[in-house]
Amino acid sequence: MAVRPRVLDAVALPRAPTRLARLREWSEQEHVFGFGLIVPALVLLTCLVAYPFGMAIYFSLSDYWVGSPGPFVGLANFREILGNDVFRQTVQNSFVFTSIALTLKTVLGVWLAVLLARDVRFKRLLRGAVLLPWVIPTALSTLGWWWMFDSLYSVINWTAIRLGLMSAPGPNWLGQSHYAMAAVIVVNTWRGLPFFAITVLAGLMSIPREFYEAAEVDGATSRQRFWHVTLPLLKPVLAVVVLFSTIFTFSDFNIVQVLTRGGPVNTTHLFATLAYQIGLQGGNLGQGAAISLFLFPMLALVVFLQLRYIRKE
Repeated sequence: MAVRPRVLDAVALPRAPTRLARLREWSEQEHVFGFGLIVPALVLLTCLVAYPFGMAIYFSLSDYWVGSPGPFVGLANFREILGNDVFRQTVQNSFVFTSIALTLKTVLGVWLAVLLARDVRFKRLLRGAVLLPWVIPTALSTLGWWWMFDSLYSVINWTAIRLGLMSAPGPNWLGQSHYAMAAVIVVNTWRGLPFFAITVLAGLMSIPREFYEAAEVDGATSRQRFWHVTLPLLKPVLAVVVLFSTIFTFSDFNIVQVLTRGGPVNTTHLFATLAYQIGLQGGNLGQGAAISLFLFPMLALVVFLQLRYIRKE
C-alpha cells in the first residue's frame, strides 16, 4: 500500500501585509511624517491668523457696520481715517510711546540682565521675582497701577510729597496729557522689562568666559569689557528681543485701555485702542479694520529691516 507524502507545516507562506501595517508604513515615511507634524500649526495659523486677517481686509474695503453689511467702497475708509485729526494724533502717539518705551526697556533690560548675571545670594529667587510683572495678567497689574495713579489717593504723589520731591497736591497723572503719556510708558516699561532682561540674560550666559579672561589679561576695565566684549556679542540677541518688543509695544492695548482709554482728549490713543473705540464701541467695523490694518505695513517694514540685520549678524 502506497504512503502519500505529508506536507510540512513548518514552511509557512508569507502573509500579505494588513491594511493597518500598510498605513503605518506609509505614515512613517519622512515626507508624510514631517507634513503631519506641521498640520496642527497650519490649522491654527489658518483659523487664528489668516482668516481674521482676510476678514479685516474685507471689512476695511467695505462700508461695514455692526449688524449691517455694506457695499464695497474700496479705499474710502483709508482716505477718511487719513483725514481724521484723531487718527493723525494716534500715529504720533504710537511712535512717541513706542520709541520712548523701547529705549527704556533696552537700556534698563541690559542693565538688569548684567546685574542678574552676577553671583549673588538668592540669585534664583531674584530671577524668579523679576518675572512677576510679566506673568501677572496685564489687566490685573494695570488696574493696580490705575489705583496708584488715582487723582485723589495716588500713593505715588503721597510718597513724592513726603520726600519733598513735589508740592501738594501733585500732578493729575491720568487727567493731563503729558502725565498720562508718561504713566502709560512707565507701566509698559515695567511690564515689558522682565521679558527683555531674561532674554538678554540668556545671551549673557552663552558668552564664553574665556573672552572676559583674555580681556582681563589685556588690562581692560569692567566698562571696557562691557563695550568691547559683552555688547558686540549680544547684538544678535538684542536684535531679536528688540524686534519682538517693538511688535508688542506698537500693538499694546490693555495698558492704555485700562489706564486712560485713549484720553485725555485722545492724547494717549494707540492704533489698537482707536480701532476698538471706532470699530467695536462705535460700530463702524470698516474704519476700525482700516485703522488696525494701517499698522501692518509699518510693522512689516520694521520686521524686514531687523530680520535683515539679524541675518547679516
